[in-house]
Amino acid sequence: MLESVDVGSRTLESYRGIVPDHILDDLTKQAKHLQGARVLHVNATPYGGGVSELLRSVVPLLNNIGLVADWRIIRGEESFFEVTKAMHNGLQGAAQGLTEEQKSKYLEITDRNAREFSEEYDFVFMHDPQPVAILPVRGKGGARWIWRCHIDTSEPNPEIWDFLRTFLAEYDAAIFTMQEFAPPDMPNRRIEIIPPAIDPASPKNLPLAKNTARQVLEWLGVRTDLPLVTQISRFDPWKDQLGVIKAYRKIRKRFPDLQLVLAGSLALDDPEGWEVYRKIRSEAGGDPQIHVFTNILGVGNIEVNAFQMLSDIVVQKSTREGFGLVVSETLWKGTPMVAGKAGGIPLQMADGVGGILVDDVDECAAAMSDLLEDPRRAKALGKAGRERVREHFLMPRLVLNHLELMRNLVSGQPLTRESGWLRSHDPVCGMALGEHPEATTRYQGIEYGFCSARCRRMFLGRPEHYTRQNNKTG
Repeated sequence: MLESVDVGSRTLESYRGIVPDHILDDLTKQAKHLQGARVLHVNATPYGGGVSELLRSVVPLLNNIGLVADWRIIRGEESFFEVTKAMHNGLQGAAQGLTEEQKSKYLEITDRNAREFSEEYDFVFMHDPQPVAILPVRGKGGARWIWRCHIDTSEPNPEIWDFLRTFLAEYDAAIFTMQEFAPPDMPNRRIEIIPPAIDPASPKNLPLAKNTARQVLEWLGVRTDLPLVTQISRFDPWKDQLGVIKAYRKIRKRFPDLQLVLAGSLALDDPEGWEVYRKIRSEAGGDPQIHVFTNILGVGNIEVNAFQMLSDIVVQKSTREGFGLVVSETLWKGTPMVAGKAGGIPLQMADGVGGILVDDVDECAAAMSDLLEDPRRAKALGKAGRERVREHFLMPRLVLNHLELMRNLVSGQPLTRESGWLRSHDPVCGMALGEHPEATTRYQGIEYGFCSARCRRMFLGRPEHYTRQNNKTG
């Protein structure tokens, strides 16, 4: 089977007093109609990017409200992820296409992953281009399949798009962050617009004591008694860290004590990241006031939290962007932004709240200078940005949107399974079982089989969670 990712726990009520009540109440109502529905999310990596951060919150919250949700990842060697990175860049408009050899590699690894997808679900969410071709290889079964595209595909490389498009026709729906991100010739009848969200209960977004945050940054070698500008993002050409360094140097004479931090993540599915990291280090040129950090070298959620909290300004100078979760993360801490007018960034900073939107290096430098010289304005922008995030970009709203889509996809028809389904399938992972399952147990007079001892342990922890059937969705 596809490799499972372990997640922690979330309770809907833990968001009470943080997320607007009307969102939590609507979510509870929607969840009542989907009790026991089996939901799978599939992506390419368990860490190092916005998708994995979303799933680490979405999946446990779905389980808390009565659905049975899993998160699994596909497997592939570096050559496969080099292809999917080229696809990712091409979907955002890069000129580089794919060779026939690269296409063959993508299809070869897709076939391998499709053969490992033996579980059964009611809803399957495939995230971004890496796993999208599994559906036509494996077949839909009884599930509703949704492709979730997290990037801006409004002007894709035609060759890359023609290749990817062939895999989308059987999907029941496609989700984009913004309407304009969807190519005009999408083969899916249903296009849903659902912006991502951040989790205020995650370590990256939990309130930190100021003294603790200062200790974290000082431990990394960043002084907290001097002004600080930070950009936190993947090491990716579209994030334009090199442009941030140029903008920083334009204002360095005016603010001689100003520090710049560039913190980035390196992910399993992004082999290009190391090359971008090396270019950033080279451009920094040993400047002691420019700090470059990575998740591999010890900067994780708590450190990011501290940077976003204590920076005078956080920059996100993206030239192309899907959404940019770092914007909502930063605004949630009341810190002002200077950000590129790309993708979903203006959506988060609409109506002039949160900071200043820029187009180029000169505008970025001018905006940083303006906010450093006017801390009162900077504070007001950050405060207004936090309120916008509270209303629109916190995790329960995203889960609510997913539930609404799932209910609509079943068109009011009840989610039912044929009699005996739970006796012939592992109730935890959904895998079909033979005559002699690896493990068994009895619950309320019925014997259940499992593909592994792990699934049996999970079942014994919450047997009532895995034995719901015949769920109403109307």
